[in-house]
Amino acid sequence: MKILLNCCIYFFSLFIVAQDTLSDSLSFQEYMGYVKQHHPLVKQANLTLNIGEANLLKAKGGFDPKIEVDFNRKKFKNTEYYNELNTTFKIPTWYGVEFKASFEQNSGDFLNPNLSVPDDGLYSAGVSVSLAQGLLINDRMASLKKARFFREQSKADRDLLVNNILFEAGIAYTEWLEAANEAQIFSNFLTNAKTRFLAVKRSAEIGQVAAIDSIEAKIALQNRQLSFEAAKLKRIKAALKASNYLWIQGIPIEIEATVMPSKPTIDDLNMALMVQQNVIDSLNLENHPKLRSLNNKIGLLKVDRNLKMNKLLPKLNLQYNFLSEDYEPLRSFNTSNYKAFVNFSVPLFLRKERGDLKLAKLKLQDVNYERTSQVLTIRNKISAINNEIQSLDKQQSIVNNVVTNYEVLLKGEERKFFLGESSLFLINSRERSLIDAQLKENSIIIKRLESSIRFFNTLGVSPIDTIR
Repeated sequence: MKILLNCCIYFFSLFIVAQDTLSDSLSFQEYMGYVKQHHPLVKQANLTLNIGEANLLKAKGGFDPKIEVDFNRKKFKNTEYYNELNTTFKIPTWYGVEFKASFEQNSGDFLNPNLSVPDDGLYSAGVSVSLAQGLLINDRMASLKKARFFREQSKADRDLLVNNILFEAGIAYTEWLEAANEAQIFSNFLTNAKTRFLAVKRSAEIGQVAAIDSIEAKIALQNRQLSFEAAKLKRIKAALKASNYLWIQGIPIEIEATVMPSKPTIDDLNMALMVQQNVIDSLNLENHPKLRSLNNKIGLLKVDRNLKMNKLLPKLNLQYNFLSEDYEPLRSFNTSNYKAFVNFSVPLFLRKERGDLKLAKLKLQDVNYERTSQVLTIRNKISAINNEIQSLDKQQSIVNNVVTNYEVLLKGEERKFFLGESSLFLINSRERSLIDAQLKENSIIIKRLESSIRFFNTLGVSPIDTIR
């Protein structure tokens, strides 16, 4: 009878409950697909690019042709003091040159003499030129150049933002996967503990084993129950955290308790994140969005520095307009009929201009230092993660063997118990070691997945083409 009872205990101790086959599961690829398509922060990332486009359009407006009409009239007690009409059409160009055509018609009893024109009006066409300050670069040109750099910087910033969102979502999924695996491990051993307790309790009731053995089996069962409840809570919290990144059509969705994550292969994970493990040998850091952002920031600051240098030059503005009573024949514009303007000014000490230039150079130097530091940081991070991946692959192989060996030890202890040469205490001890080994194995598997996700984050990859 005792041998039969031991056989029952041995049989149920070897029984491992298979993982529940759920109809609902959420793979890593599906999860990241939802994040890419529907997460509001991913959509918000495109707004950064739209802001850059809007600033560029605004800067281009500085070169738009312009029509101006000025009309000024004064009449008092049936006396027309003056009646002034001045229309102008201006065409700005890239350099400090502006073409202008205008029509002027003035009359009145008290008209300023220098505004007197023929009765049919006076036409003029000419050009204004900045010969010193403002010729090669001016505020209008600088704004357009900086807007172009800002647009490219916005693209890089958008890629960085999307990359960080996908990185955080990927880590949340692996934490959910780790918690779900832990819950399954404790569920399996909880079932074993229940079976063993019932068998020992029955054996104690018929006097085959000491009553204290049933107490020990019950304590083991209670410990498994505590571990399982803690693992369930951890899984629920991890699922809620992963739910933070799940949206559909602007509506947040929550992962149900029946939905389980599935372990992705490294190839599936890299495919979902668009990462190639052999990219290190041919890595071009110039394409990294962080460095692209800094490069465009440097370009923007260089434009600002050149503008500040140009401000050190004196202002010398020339304006020359041909005059004619008739606008049709171009030959009617006689060089003897003209209106000219010359303006020259320069500060004596240039303290404001020299201060602005010094600040611009310091800002540029600061960003150059930042870029140099970022290049080294990114290279070292990539190298560190690559070494981590290689180490985790080795650790995973070792821990798999450790789990296998602990399983052999547990089975051996159970066989000895079957022969009456062991005790329930030793079986529980072997089982605790196996649980720790399986938890360690689960932890290393998750760390290996997370290392690939960190590799994706460090490379700055952004599958933006698949999002839009």
